[in-house]
Formats: sequence, structure tokens, C-alpha cells
Amino acid sequence: MIRVIRARAFFWVAALLLALGLARDRVDAWIDATVIPPLVPVTSVEVLDRDGVLLRAYTVEDGRWRLPVSLAEVDPGFIALLLTYEDRRFHDHAGVDWRAMARAAWQAVTNGRIVSGASTITMQVARLLEDSGTGTWRGKLRQIRLALALERQLTKQEILTLYLHLAPYGGNIEGVRAASFTWFGQEPRRLTTAEAALLVAIPQAPNSRRPDQNPDNALAARNRVLDRAHRFGLSTTEEVAAARSEPLPDARHDFPMLAPHVSDRLVAVDPASQHNLTLDATLQAQMEALSRDAVRGQGNRLNAAIMVMDHRTGAMLASVGSADYTDARLQGFVDMTRALRSPGSTLKPLIYGLGFEAGLIHPESLITDRPTRFGDYAPQNFDRRFRGELSVRHALQVSLNVPVVALLDEVGPAELMTRMRRAGMAPEFPSGQPGLAVALGGVGVTMEDMMRLYGALAAGGAAVPLRYRQGAVGADPVQVLSPVAAWYTGDILSDMPPPPNAPRNGLAYKTGTSYGHRDAWAFGYDGRHVVGVWLGRADGASVPGAFGAERAAPLLFEAFARIAPGLTPLPPPPRGALTIGHDALPGPLRRFAGRDGAAQDPEAPEIAFPPDGAILARQPGLPMIARVERGTPPYTWLWNGRPVEIGQRTREVSLGEPPEGFIDLTVIDSEGRGASVFLEITVP
Repeated sequence: MIRVIRARAFFWVAALLLALGLARDRVDAWIDATVIPPLVPVTSVEVLDRDGVLLRAYTVEDGRWRLPVSLAEVDPGFIALLLTYEDRRFHDHAGVDWRAMARAAWQAVTNGRIVSGASTITMQVARLLEDSGTGTWRGKLRQIRLALALERQLTKQEILTLYLHLAPYGGNIEGVRAASFTWFGQEPRRLTTAEAALLVAIPQAPNSRRPDQNPDNALAARNRVLDRAHRFGLSTTEEVAAARSEPLPDARHDFPMLAPHVSDRLVAVDPASQHNLTLDATLQAQMEALSRDAVRGQGNRLNAAIMVMDHRTGAMLASVGSADYTDARLQGFVDMTRALRSPGSTLKPLIYGLGFEAGLIHPESLITDRPTRFGDYAPQNFDRRFRGELSVRHALQVSLNVPVVALLDEVGPAELMTRMRRAGMAPEFPSGQPGLAVALGGVGVTMEDMMRLYGALAAGGAAVPLRYRQGAVGADPVQVLSPVAAWYTGDILSDMPPPPNAPRNGLAYKTGTSYGHRDAWAFGYDGRHVVGVWLGRADGASVPGAFGAERAAPLLFEAFARIAPGLTPLPPPPRGALTIGHDALPGPLRRFAGRDGAAQDPEAPEIAFPPDGAILARQPGLPMIARVERGTPPYTWLWNGRPVEIGQRTREVSLGEPPEGFIDLTVIDSEGRGASVFLEITVP
């Protein structure tokens, strides 16, 4: 009896509207006076990769998934099925299909029940916009009025786009894009006929047609859509048969959640609805899988972080903050790419680079590894052994401690801090002041900091403006090291022996282990990419046996293998680089004297002109005049580590036209004692 009453009410509503059609002016005024709800639905904040691939999305305030979508982003086959099944005259009516309404009303009266519906796409949009029911004649009348008003305000494409956003798909899923991710784990750009038919069918009864909970209802509804498509010539018999045989999804897929740490951080800072990042979704997924594999079965709450950057642009291509974002045991929610940690020996390349730049050493210079005390500080090598005299190249490759501390003692911790800050790093010290222990990791830095440093080494000594967002523009790069010093450093690191079973492919890399085995590091670069790897525990506890060379280095090589089949070659030596052996070096560069040989010697040379910190105007064609006091001739003069005058016996010398920018001017006497000043050369 209730169904009969509803059917007759539906008929009288249709009859009433038909009668009102006779009073066109009044109806027009009635429609124009309609209060229209907001027409821009709130959609999920989404984070996209460099190619527009979804990395992560967030629910809207009420906990629903409603992803932004356009007609161009939806398979045309779905649109065709939708209109064929729901509203064949969508492009012809003005919001209400009077023919369909009259037919439905007649069928209801003659059959005593509702046989077919007459709700158009526009009427469904009207209902969804107001979240109103249609169980009463007043609700249906309001829906009709709003549909007619919408057609006067919006294009058909805009109305259809609203439907694509608002159609319900069960639970907290709204819109075809969210539904496609939920049931098929993919964007709705390409759907099979069976998939499209299921997405057409579910919104009619979203909770009772969920394929994971009511597969029989979902299957029957999908097949009715397919039958109608065949009836109206949209699909052939063979296509319908093939679609009917396709199984239904039996569980919901998770929404993409790549780069969760980066996404959370950027979304918290910027409330924009869409975030376009420099990350590569495929590479990000590979690095996340690699980090999970690295800690699987290791125990000790071992965690991992991996970063990949294009050092030519500073664009971050992958950033893995932990092996498992959701694992509370690992404290996976902590972004280890931004955690303050000790870098171990991974700062050593920068210290050697400063030595190259200052003209103190060359890769083939000899340096001494012997028990040495620097005031109260007496560093030991990792294995408690000393090698005596060896080349600078070999000392860096085997990561000896005493030689690098001796170099830092000569260069000065303050100068090291200056260069680190030029690279964009923000070092922190437990005691507040840097000391010689910085050379061995006695400083707090982040993994992002170290990526900036190795990016500068890879980019010829120029700071790299690390960035995550598309279109972000960094500050003008500054020079961290001279190109020659950076190249010397990279040439040594590219000749490092690879870990067992890894190819000797010329990858420039350095490992490090922090005090107490709390952090195992590896950073490496080729001609295009910089990769950083960290292994340890988020809580800073010791991990016995965690060595950078044994744990992190193999992971570094594996990461590069997943980036590309082969490495991009490193650049050739820049102008001014001395690619010669030890015996061919100028006398002062054959052996590093250190503070014992120069700084404590009252007869050591001193640059009298130009003074340290001077700013000089460059005059085209005019040389720089320099003068040295004390020391024993002949003298070797260098700027930025490149010899410009060798074997000079006079104390005043013409050095030629200086390069523009910041330069280190160094003089070395015949006994290997040296002095340096730091200058800025400007162009008037």
C-alpha cells in the first residue's frame, strides 16, 4: 500500500509540474529565485610527484575521501556507460527529463509500484549538493527546482564534473576518482568495461552494493549496467560476455601513501589543496622498498633512511624518512632525514677539500699518520693502528683520523664551519664551540645537511639549493669549494674500492660511523645524482656491528643500481687541476708539513700584501701584486689551490689578472711552510 501511495504521489508531482509549465513566466521566476548551495565541493588535499602521480592524499574534514577530478581524467567509456544507464537525454533536457518522469509516473500507477526511476544526473547532483533525501514529495519537488536552477547556472560539463566528485560509493568514499583508487588501486583514466560498469552501478545503492561486503548485489547491479550498454549498442555481445566474466574486487585498496614524512611536513606548512613535488613516484616507491628490505629481520629496532637528489638542479627525487612510517616500534613516524645526528667520517672530504684549496696538499702529496697530540686531544684511528707516511689520496680512502685532524688543525674549525654554512648546513655543537673533534663527527647535522654538502662536491664546489617543490627557486649559489678542490676530492672518492659484490663503476662515495655505532652512513654521487643512506635507531641507541662501510655502503650501491642501469660519468678535470704524480709536484706540495712545520716557526712566510679579508677591484689587463715576508725562497704562489707562480726568488711578485669572486691566496716557501689570505675580487 505504501508503494502505491508513493507512486501516486510521484505521479501527482509530475502532473503538477506539467501544469506549472503552462505558466512559464511564474515558473521562470520560481526557478530563478532558487537558493543554490555552494558549487565547489571540498576535496582531499593531495600531494603529487613531478609527473602528477598521486603520492599521498588526506581525507576532508568529515573523514571522507573525495579526490579532485576533471572530465579529462576519467575514462570516456565510464562517462558513456553512466549516461546510457542513468540519463540518456542528459545533453538534451534542462535538468528534468519530463518524458522519463511521465513514463515513470504512468508505470507506477498502472503497476502499483515504482518500475523505473526518472532522476536525471542533474537531479542527483541537486540531491547530493544538499545531502537531501527524496522520500517525500516535498524533497522531490525541491530536487527538481534545484536541478532546473543548476542547468541555468552551469554547463553540462560542470554538472557532470560535480557528479564525478559527489557520487557516493559506500562508507567514506565519494567521487569516481576515490572509488577507482578504493576498488581498483588506480586512477580512473583507463578502466575496463567491467570496472566502469561497477562504478556506474554502486552509487544507486552505495552501501548495499559494496563488492567487499555484498558481492552478489554488486555483481547483479554491474551486469544490469552491462546489459543496458548492450541494449543501446554501446557494447557488443562479446564485450559484454568478457566483462561479465571479470571478477569483482573483494577488498578495498589502500590509498597511495608514498613519501609520508615529506608530505606531512609540507602540508602542515602550506594549506594548499594540491602540492606538486619534485619527487619521482616510481623511484620513491623503489627506495621505500629498499629501506624495508635493509632492516627486515635485523632486529635491534634498526631503521633506515634514503635520499636521492639531482645535484644539477637541487631537486629531491626520493626521500625516505624511515623504513616504515606506521611502525611505532621503530618510531617510524620520526623523519630521520631531518634528525640531528653525528656524521662520523663523512665530513672528511670537505676538510681535505679545504686543504686542496689552501694549497696545503695535493692528492699525491705525502702526509704522516703517526701518534699526535693536539693540545689535550690525541685522536686515534678506528683500528688503533698507524700507517706512517702515505699519500693524501690513500689517507682519505682508508679514512684515517690523525691526518684529517692535522689538516683541520691547519685550516681551522671556524673555516670548516664557514664552508658548511655556505653549503646550506646548520651544524650544532654539544659544547657550543667547534673543536678538532668535528673532523671525526663531533658535530650535529641532519641528513639533508649532508646531502647539501655532497651536492656541492658533485657540482664543482657550488652550493646546491635542495628543494622539494616544483617551481621553487633557491638563492643564487655560492662557492663552497673551488672547482679544482672539489674535483680533487671527487677523483679520490671515485677510486674507492666498492663493497663486496658491488661493481667498480667509478661511484664517488664516502662512508662514516658515529661514535658508539649509533649511525652508519654512506653518501655518493655520479655526474647527476647524489644518494645518501643512513642506518641506525631513531632513539639514538647503539647498534652493535653497524659500520658505514659494511652496512650502509652496499645499500648505497643498490640504490644507485635502481636509479639507472649505469652511472652518469663525473666531469673531466677543470682548468688548473694538476693531474700529475708525486715526483712531478712542486716541492712545497710533495709533503704536508702541518702546524709542526710552519705555523709554529717564527721564520715561516707571511703574506704582507694584500691583507687578509681585503676587497680588491679587478682591473682588466692589470696583474695582482703580492708580497711575502720571511720564509726561504724559492716561493710557490697559488690561488684557490692552483699554482700560478713557481720558483719565485723575489719577495714581491706579479701574479697576473686574478679571477672574479672569492679566492684563497697562498704562498709556500722552499721548506714547505705556508701562509694564506682570503680575498674578494670585484668587478667595478
